[in-house]
Amino acid sequence: MEEIKLTQYSHGAGCGCKISPELLESILETARPALPHPNLLVGNSSKDDAAAFDLGNGTSVLSTTDFFMPIVDDPFTFGRIAATNALSDIYAMGGKPLMAISIFGWPIKKLSTEVGRQVIDGGRAACEDAGIPLAGGHSIDSPEPIFGLAVTGLVDNKNLKKNNSAEPGCELFLTKPLGIGILSTAQKMGVIEPGHIDPSVEAMCTLNTIGAEIAKLEGVVALTDVTGFGLLGHLGEICDGSGISATVQFDKVKQLPNVGNYLAQGCIPGGSKNNFKSYGHTVGEMTDEQRGILCDPQTSGGLLCAVRPDTVDEFLKLTASVGLELESLGQTREQGDKLIEVV
Repeated sequence: MEEIKLTQYSHGAGCGCKISPELLESILETARPALPHPNLLVGNSSKDDAAAFDLGNGTSVLSTTDFFMPIVDDPFTFGRIAATNALSDIYAMGGKPLMAISIFGWPIKKLSTEVGRQVIDGGRAACEDAGIPLAGGHSIDSPEPIFGLAVTGLVDNKNLKKNNSAEPGCELFLTKPLGIGILSTAQKMGVIEPGHIDPSVEAMCTLNTIGAEIAKLEGVVALTDVTGFGLLGHLGEICDGSGISATVQFDKVKQLPNVGNYLAQGCIPGGSKNNFKSYGHTVGEMTDEQRGILCDPQTSGGLLCAVRPDTVDEFLKLTASVGLELESLGQTREQGDKLIEVV
């Protein structure tokens, strides 16, 4: 079987391919305004992870889509990561996925159909792990490999979690360590040492199923997943939408192994720079190291949770039951001059 390195066929990697927050906001401002609908509980206005449509029976349908170019060389693993990342949006709303359809772009003159089949198989494996069918999809001939999912989910309205409902005095938790973008860039630059990418791949292939359980806790007041805009970008969306500010304790932010070494070697994704350019003015002063880690674009990253103090013990007991050893990385507070301060 031919040896394929998929990252050589794309100009970007994973969620690092996302349009920067600044440019995306400009694009959406020029779009035709969406007509209001009484059953649409969550739409585009809140920059949330998925749309929520009230069925009128105490539940809502969740709908989302996510796709990107290869972040790893192995086709099966790429498909698995892309699907896991798309499914995360449903879990980040407190729901459970029902089914998915694939989004597939393939450079048919550059890469064989067998390699494409492996990508689809990886996506199907992630869906099987989530207990749902990959029920169809759409494909095009594209200059670069693209894969992802459109996912439909379901949530009890009482458990629906949004990213604009945080309040001052909450503790902040993140369920996966940071550094995926840095390690992926080190791989693309050809400087990563054997085995150093493995913890990143494991993290990206881990489903955020815990989101559906976390959402049952009333004291979890806001929830989102951390992907292409980095921790500061997605925390900034929580703060901006909720009318609050936050403080991040940098030494409490967990990183994947060896991330600091590759950051020091200059393995900085282009997405990190675009992220800081977009929202750096909303953040207090940072060191170069702090900026590199906290603006790093994540692919299939963890869930960022804002938890009331009286629910923290119950939250930590729940997350520990699935093997997550978490500690607070910061707190929310009344709105200040900056959305986020890093200490």
